[in-house]
Amino acid sequence: MKRCVYLKKSWYGSAFLLLSLSFVIFMSGCSSKGDAAASEGSSVRKEKTVKIKIADTNSNPTFRVALNKGFFKNHGIDAEIVNFGTPAEGVNALFIKQVDVSYGADFPLLNAVSKGEYSIIASAGLATDQAAAAWKLYVRDEIQSAADLKGKNLSFLRGTFLPYLWDEYLKEQGIALSDVKLTGQGAFDEAFIALKQGDIDATWVIGSALEDKLNALEGVHQLTDMSKTPVRLGTGIVAGNELLKAKPDVIGGFLAAVAEASAYAQEHPDEVADLMYEEVKQPRENTLKDLPVNPWEVGFTQAAYDSLAGQKKYMVETGIIAQDFDLDSKLNLEPLKKALPDTVTYGK
Repeated sequence: MKRCVYLKKSWYGSAFLLLSLSFVIFMSGCSSKGDAAASEGSSVRKEKTVKIKIADTNSNPTFRVALNKGFFKNHGIDAEIVNFGTPAEGVNALFIKQVDVSYGADFPLLNAVSKGEYSIIASAGLATDQAAAAWKLYVRDEIQSAADLKGKNLSFLRGTFLPYLWDEYLKEQGIALSDVKLTGQGAFDEAFIALKQGDIDATWVIGSALEDKLNALEGVHQLTDMSKTPVRLGTGIVAGNELLKAKPDVIGGFLAAVAEASAYAQEHPDEVADLMYEEVKQPRENTLKDLPVNPWEVGFTQAAYDSLAGQKKYMVETGIIAQDFDLDSKLNLEPLKKALPDTVTYGK
């Protein structure tokens, strides 16, 4: 009888062991399938994320906010920021495919679209009187009025609108461009050093951090600002047509992310000031000064078009653009209209 009980217990034990092993094997299979499904899901998500290289400058917080706060990621964009000394340098980087998207004033944008398969995809805002006043003209102390600029060596940043600004400003003062020497430079820091060393006599600058450096420079003072000239320029965003044709929805997502970032920056200035100090060592107080002066407004209006058209006219007339072109053919606003329809009020 005891032997029978022992055999029965042994049988139950073996059955329980086999059942447990089967359960473990079954669960392992489920786990493997689950892992495979998770891996497959990650792969799908990864495929949906598109890499975009964005030309930027150290003084612009918008793209950094979009990257840092996850706005780009939320729209399926794996963004990489590539720094340049000026927006114009960033626009030029499109030509060698170093970047996919750039921003800048009307001048470099028009220069880009006149040379190849690129399109303006949005405006980032227009230069109001307040924004224009952010551009300061610093001169050596012997220059006390605009008339004293005659015969002087004046700095401009290559590829930017500054030759146009000089032309318009000097014209109002009765001075021709032929009466001065224009020296092209690559970045604001280069202009600062040249002014400090006496290699140039005057330079236009923007940004409170640079202003602080120039205000502390002996033998130099501020003469005027751009708001006292007739020049008002827009800012825009440009991309290659190849990317626009292949990924229009991604470009729309990019613009939506930038719009979200620009709004966030205005609403959280202290946080943005911390971010700019952490990433590019810009003093917090300078970011707080600069943020409200030139807020980005992603869209496209009749005023944005008129600004581009006026600048193009000047560039064609002066030979900066060798071959005239139809401006409307260089606009691709479809991704913007789809992503942010209320921001597009221009229509031919």
